[in-house]
Amino acid sequence: MGVAALVVGAGPAGSIAALVLARAGVDVRLIDRAVFPRHKLCGDTLNPGSLSILDRLGLGDRVRARAVPIQGMVVTGPRGARVACDYPADLAGAAIARRDLDSALLDAAIAAGVDFIPAVPVRGALTEGGSRVTGVRAGGREQRIAARVVIAADGRRSRLGFALGLTRFADAPRRWAFGAYFTDVDGLTSRGEMHVRTDGYTGIARLGGGVTNVCVVREIRAGAGHLAPDQVIARALTGDPELRERFARARQISNVASLGPLAVEARAAGCPGLLLAGDAAGFVDPMTGDGLRFALRGGELAAEAALFELHTGMPAHRRLDEARQREFSGKWRVNRALRTLVASPRGVRLAAAVAGHWPTPIELLIGLAGDVSLARCGTDLPPSR
Repeated sequence: MGVAALVVGAGPAGSIAALVLARAGVDVRLIDRAVFPRHKLCGDTLNPGSLSILDRLGLGDRVRARAVPIQGMVVTGPRGARVACDYPADLAGAAIARRDLDSALLDAAIAAGVDFIPAVPVRGALTEGGSRVTGVRAGGREQRIAARVVIAADGRRSRLGFALGLTRFADAPRRWAFGAYFTDVDGLTSRGEMHVRTDGYTGIARLGGGVTNVCVVREIRAGAGHLAPDQVIARALTGDPELRERFARARQISNVASLGPLAVEARAAGCPGLLLAGDAAGFVDPMTGDGLRFALRGGELAAEAALFELHTGMPAHRRLDEARQREFSGKWRVNRALRTLVASPRGVRLAAAVAGHWPTPIELLIGLAGDVSLARCGTDLPPSR
């Protein structure tokens, strides 16, 4: 049986897209290859701009109830460079495990009337005339799910995006992320942390219950020797003068999860009958900590484009591409510049030296990365239907 809209992937982008469509009265089915709740490698932080989107959707309070407030950020560099900056007094971010965030957003989508079916892997797209997507092939028995419009929010390795030639892994940089949870970490505050080094960076976020998220990002170059994920985390912590003593009595309480290569490029935001959202629409390096803002707002934009396609019968992928350019192009430029900087050991050392004497650029960057201006004017964004 067909549906008006099929959303593939029940992460933040997919759940938000499904929620917006259901609230607009659309018959929506949401599928995911996983069974929820499930663990997902992530920095586990929402910036103030992300929370403003959730507030507008009526979901902010339920997320904050499961989260720890983040009042600002600390950024460190080589040779003791350190800049700390708090968000404006009326704003905060939040630290929340992705399994809890995903469950909260998925529950809201289901409550809005979304038909959610877990443990359904997508095998490929159904097409008409070789160009228009009309649904998907899914499940172990290759069942066919027809839909008037499909939103692919199935992650950076999107089965639909890659198969249709819409996305590909970037040639460079070839970074991987490694994450684990710890207890008994010393020196934690109400600020999030980003420790930038000449070989990558480490993010640290204090969660509830005495648990700390540690996420290490390193570039894996061709021909480099194999390094086990546990070794990457251990070296990042014990080999760093800023972190070594703080983790001296810490205890790792989870396996190390790894993810990579990180960078995914999208040549388009979809094709007739198919729209991309979240990491499937292009994966942004998580250094600025705003990946979830891209996912949440990207899910909204995909839903708005889907509503246009459902109401007019006209393909909306170019419309979505233009909307994403307007919304994200400025932040994309910042992220590209930062990725280039971190890839250069000389550039990192120079930035650290400058920050030690003139912290203003880093403070401005913290505000930009936190989407503070968006949070301040969040009510000016178009309300979701």
